[in-house]
Amino acid sequence: MTVELFDDEMFEDDPAPTPKPPREPRRRVLSGETAKRVLVALPWIVFAIAITVAGGFVFAVAMIAIGGICLREYIAMTEESRPIAIPAYLAVAALIVAANFGTAFNVLMILAASFPLLFAFGAGDRHRDRVAVSLGVTLLGIFWIGIPLVHAVLLRDLPDHGAALLVDVLVGTFVADTAAYAIGRMFGSHKLAPGISPNKTVEGLIGGFLIGTMGFWFAGLYQDWLTGADALIIGAAVAAFAPVGDLFESMLKRDLGKKDTGTIFGPHGGMLDRLDAVFFTVVVGYYLSVALVY
Repeated sequence: MTVELFDDEMFEDDPAPTPKPPREPRRRVLSGETAKRVLVALPWIVFAIAITVAGGFVFAVAMIAIGGICLREYIAMTEESRPIAIPAYLAVAALIVAANFGTAFNVLMILAASFPLLFAFGAGDRHRDRVAVSLGVTLLGIFWIGIPLVHAVLLRDLPDHGAALLVDVLVGTFVADTAAYAIGRMFGSHKLAPGISPNKTVEGLIGGFLIGTMGFWFAGLYQDWLTGADALIIGAAVAAFAPVGDLFESMLKRDLGKKDTGTIFGPHGGMLDRLDAVFFTVVVGYYLSVALVY
């Protein structure tokens, strides 16, 4: 015999639970976001290859234009520290011109000349208050943006294979960055540097390193002057330094309270957001290319 403790009629007036909308599978969301990132990057990849193939004056002008856009974003990000804009623009442009038409000595000479130029502008009434902060922020912008663009010119101007090596570095960087994002979203569970970039994961770091290395190595398969071992070494270095550049920019943005550096790529951020990894990989790519290929 069963005893009914509750009458079913007691619950007739209770509202039925509202069914939750079905959650879209994470993999489908991921594939959509990854596809958007790739589609946004494609025109710029074509642009990068075109100016790399052109080389010479065209490449130098393109680097000056990119440097100007990056500096504009950087100065907007750090406006509270009152960076000294005019010397920064002049210094970055002069560094690229020196790299294209001169030697490493001329690049060093421009860096040295930037100090008295900064003093000349910093001594004015506008920047004299807390001038040390203004000078420091401005120098960071010149070095962070100008030095990598100089190395892009130097890498492109290497005899015979400079253009191909620069394209390889760009391919390795793009593949490593995209793979780290995709694998981190799909499998990431261990935070890499939560105090700097909460979305970065150890799984994404490992996946980006392995796939980025293979991306550079695969690009080198069609270049008989680049051995497989050299391609693996340069590719591994490029894939290892790509997240370092990303974390460096994330650290700056977090300190400045900024989500993105600009809007030139719409919801995908600014020019600095897209070149943060390249600013590190192009430098290591240049020195390893000189050491291994030449």
